[in-house]
Amino acid sequence: MDLVHRYGEWIKNKLPDNPKAAGRYIRLGLVLESFAKKHLGDKNVPAPYRDLNVLALNGMRHTLEHPETAAWTNLFTPVEILQTFGLSCLSIEMMGSFLAGFTVEDWCIDQAEAAGIAPTLCSYHKCFIGAVENGLILKPKCAVTTSIVCDANLQTFRYTAASNGVPMTLLDIPNTYSKDGVHYVVTQLKAWISSLEDLTHQHFDEAKLKAALERENASFAAYAHFLDLTRTRTYPSTLTLQMFILYASHLIIGSPEALAFFKALEADAKTRPVFHGKRLFWLHVLPFYQPSLKAAFNLSQKYQIQATDMNLDYNKPLDVDHPLEALAEKMMQNIFVGPLTRRIDAERDLIKGTGADGVIAFNHWGCKQMAGGAALMKNALKDTGVPFLILDGDGIDPRNSPDGQIKTRLEAFLEML
Repeated sequence: MDLVHRYGEWIKNKLPDNPKAAGRYIRLGLVLESFAKKHLGDKNVPAPYRDLNVLALNGMRHTLEHPETAAWTNLFTPVEILQTFGLSCLSIEMMGSFLAGFTVEDWCIDQAEAAGIAPTLCSYHKCFIGAVENGLILKPKCAVTTSIVCDANLQTFRYTAASNGVPMTLLDIPNTYSKDGVHYVVTQLKAWISSLEDLTHQHFDEAKLKAALERENASFAAYAHFLDLTRTRTYPSTLTLQMFILYASHLIIGSPEALAFFKALEADAKTRPVFHGKRLFWLHVLPFYQPSLKAAFNLSQKYQIQATDMNLDYNKPLDVDHPLEALAEKMMQNIFVGPLTRRIDAERDLIKGTGADGVIAFNHWGCKQMAGGAALMKNALKDTGVPFLILDGDGIDPRNSPDGQIKTRLEAFLEML
């Protein structure tokens, strides 16, 4: 058993009797991991990825140590507004991933199910609920989520916020785009901003929001150029690092740190040699712990995961002069909003734009929209001529991921490529 698993088992032994102490050990683990990644990290990993890894570890530790300046969010929350109030984000998905990194996700999930949460609920959400309800995560300043994609978000946020007395905001995003819909969302954003002013005793600064959107536009321009460069260049990555990009593209997007990362990524890609292997485009979350997937893709010279659709759910320039309208449009025109045909059209463009040789769609446990749409997407994307593999498993809970089956199907797919 490696050091991480030993540390995880030690934390789990503390959890039943003293979850607050276990929480301190998790924060200590983040400090140690940050130090290790910064000073002892694998030099085969590109420097921008190593820096992002450290940035995300420190960001998670900060939100856990300072819950009074943190907000529970989902991946699609307009975090740019939270930044203007000095609030950091603790997302359900990211917290679940970090708990899985410490190998304590099973304890948290079991606690949630023992309390009556349905076993079929998304594992990320069960993990978050179990951690919150057992005192592993302390009460934040507020909670905010959107109705985008995930129905589980609404119930998980309502449940955890109500049981812990956390002020909660739900941003209801229409499934069809219209000017009336934009006005409807902007009205909600204004009400949310007003509540944040009351909570933080600060005035909303629109200039700060405009500056964040300018940085966001520059970030995604740099990322688009990076993806164009990696159509032909080698850029080593891992399953975990692809997930860490979500931290930059969603949870801190618009910040100076996110812009610095994407600029560094773009600059570094220019120096890389030609790639002679196969390029993969990934749909949905990545099970970063899965042995067979790690063996195939982590720092591989044969197979390169160029991008995931989660990081490219919206990448159009934002209208800086009308920031609230821009954020409303960003949410309403997210590729995951609306009918599946809209997402299929967007995926077709993304696959073509990255020059992918193959596509892998991962059906994460409890994610009804992905499981229900994957086969339809596969059939609809046949006209691209790009091989398409569907894998079933769990993003964070190994108990729902049969590695033997995944290995067999993956090896056959890669051999076909």
